[in-house]
Amino acid sequence: MKHPISLGLSLSLVLVFAAGCATPPAAPATVEVIVTSAPIVVTSAPVVVTAAPVVVTAAPVVVTATPAPTAAPTAAPTAAVQLADNALAQKGKLLICTDFPYPPQEFFDESGNPQGLDVDMGTAIAAHLGLRVEFVNSVFDTIISAAVSGKCDIAISAQNITADRQKQVSMIPYFQAGQSMVAAKGNPLNINTPMDLCGQSAAAESGTTEVDFLQGTGDYKAKGGLTQACTNAGKKPIDIVVTQKDSDALQQLLAGKVAVYFSDSPAAAYYTVQHPDQFQLVGQILEPAVEGVSVPCGGAADCTTAPLTPMGAAVKAALQSMMADGTYNQILAKWNLTDGAVPLN
Repeated sequence: MKHPISLGLSLSLVLVFAAGCATPPAAPATVEVIVTSAPIVVTSAPVVVTAAPVVVTAAPVVVTATPAPTAAPTAAPTAAVQLADNALAQKGKLLICTDFPYPPQEFFDESGNPQGLDVDMGTAIAAHLGLRVEFVNSVFDTIISAAVSGKCDIAISAQNITADRQKQVSMIPYFQAGQSMVAAKGNPLNINTPMDLCGQSAAAESGTTEVDFLQGTGDYKAKGGLTQACTNAGKKPIDIVVTQKDSDALQQLLAGKVAVYFSDSPAAAYYTVQHPDQFQLVGQILEPAVEGVSVPCGGAADCTTAPLTPMGAAVKAALQSMMADGTYNQILAKWNLTDGAVPLN
């Protein structure tokens, strides 16, 4: 973690989404989006787990979509780094693994066009490398393995930088956010602190920091998770509902099957602004963390100390160029997430 998120972030996330968006930076002329798993709506009882999440291996459905233009085109930026063709999965194109939907960072609008902070960041990174961009929709808890196996060049999908993930890929910081709880409007179960969840139920997406925080897995394995804190205090454990998609976790709350939906603060705030008659934020932002672009580290056994590959160095250079020419701040301002800016050393 670097700079903790102030209370102003939680307030601004709730208030500013209702405001208009600033003019976005230029994007490449064509953005192809491959959706390799259609959004899932929960139609049956969820799987309640307190251990490792389920990995889905069903064959995906592939569709394509092109985002609608949002501004008059301007001159493309000068490429920050020229990547060799053999550094790319496909010549002339940057393939980016992303888990749709997860608004406001990645989602589809009513016309099926890809939108969001991460979509704009990935598109701008590709433009600053002189490449076209293609987003590959991936299940979140397998997104790192998808990148490492060559299904995409990099992953941008609201991934917190954690010790476990840094062992598998190089992670280049680009944003920061925390965790937030969302309850039904009126907060009928009076959930105001994490310990209020003891004996209650919470839904979160598989493979996320929220699941690790609840279960005591990943970076929380050594100190234990929230469920362990409940039992240590002599209270009942939390019923943890792990869903394959973040939208499925929200659906659990909408259906009244859980006490809270647990997600990253930008996503939580987005839904409460979009549906103020149904949801509300409860408690404070928890566990602020920096998110990173995941880049394969070249087959090293532990990527934590491995040097950046040419792709990793190119992504870092592109982000530095975006910060220098104003593109980075323009994207954050467009989504009213300027408090999530991070320095790139």
